[in-house]
Amino acid sequence: MTVSDDLLAGLAAAVTALPGDVALRLHYAEQLLAAGRPTEAIEQAGVILTVNPGHPDATALVQRAAAGLGAPAAPAPAPAPVEPDLGAVDWDQHEKEIQSPFQPPFLVVGGDEEGLDLMENFDSEPEMTISRETMTLADVGGLDQVKKRINEAFLEPMRHPEIAKAFGKSLRGGLLLYGPPGCGKTFVARAIAGELNAHFISVTISDILDKFLGESEANMHNVFERARALAPAVLFFDEVDAVGGKRSSATHSSGMRNVVNQMLMEMDGFGSENDGLFVLAATNHPWDVDSALLRPGRFDRMVLVLPPDEPAREAILKVHLKGRPIEGIDLKELVAATDGYSGADLQHVCSTAGEKAMMASIAAGEVRPINMTDLRAALADVKPSIGSWMQSARNVAAYGNASGQYDDLVTFLTSKKML
Repeated sequence: MTVSDDLLAGLAAAVTALPGDVALRLHYAEQLLAAGRPTEAIEQAGVILTVNPGHPDATALVQRAAAGLGAPAAPAPAPAPVEPDLGAVDWDQHEKEIQSPFQPPFLVVGGDEEGLDLMENFDSEPEMTISRETMTLADVGGLDQVKKRINEAFLEPMRHPEIAKAFGKSLRGGLLLYGPPGCGKTFVARAIAGELNAHFISVTISDILDKFLGESEANMHNVFERARALAPAVLFFDEVDAVGGKRSSATHSSGMRNVVNQMLMEMDGFGSENDGLFVLAATNHPWDVDSALLRPGRFDRMVLVLPPDEPAREAILKVHLKGRPIEGIDLKELVAATDGYSGADLQHVCSTAGEKAMMASIAAGEVRPINMTDLRAALADVKPSIGSWMQSARNVAAYGNASGQYDDLVTFLTSKKML
């Protein structure tokens, strides 16, 4: 049976959206095995066995996949509870667990009946993700400078409008989060929505663009109308450069130019129609965003979200090791060895170490916890992924910062001796 890449991609997206659906994950694992990808199939079955030890179908699948890899096909034992050995690291010292900015977003999205009722008033808008966030910036590990900047530039003026007005601080406009990929910009945006006790409405390019003339502009208008109806609301544009890119680069696409024009008009608003609507955006490449979107009253405040610092790396590593069998983990060594890794890179390191321990367990016929040997081997395999972004950022900081809007970036690159 030939399994198409499109089918696997669709199943992967479905599993991400419904992580607790065992039948769906098992079907995905079966299709991966049929496509000749036994290691990935074992990983998916392993997730099921972690939650449901001894699951017969998952156990059988692991046996078949292991046979395909040349490992012994002895019955896979149910994972035995393993007491974590964390050395001197006390992971329970905080009453409230810090969340990782790199957990899949489905872990923090919640239903909201009021929002769903309001959505029914719109007949033909694009699909969007709407949630009511409960997390705040206190739930974001590390990134203290980012949180300080967000508070000063955005949150405190919103909380104290009369004082802000006395100092000439405008409450109009939006906030643009930028930085390397995989560093938690979307998670920070969700935390801002939680700080404002607002609906969080996430929009991507697929929600806007349409093949029919004029429909993309209509979609942009409908997105803003829905957000206004849900106010107070945070309207979040992920990868805003995809829908708000430079119009000078779209000379052969009048449709994209019109989309940017529509976005500009919606952000300007008329009178008080945008009251209670806070517009956030994230991008890896702010230098590709149309300059008109960065003018006062639009995305006139920019915050650089850098790779996680030491406290953030510690929080992220804790999250992605938790729930897996582990022993003898030296967290301080891992934190020190991962300077320059994005949050997504850290997640990859933990997953890779888990794969190595899992395959060793299958070969031995019993569960062997993840240890530092696995993690050091994973670090040798997984390198920081932000190198190309750093080079692009360096060119912009060196030659494209006449206005001073990338001063934070200049400071960061100077500290890394790249300028």
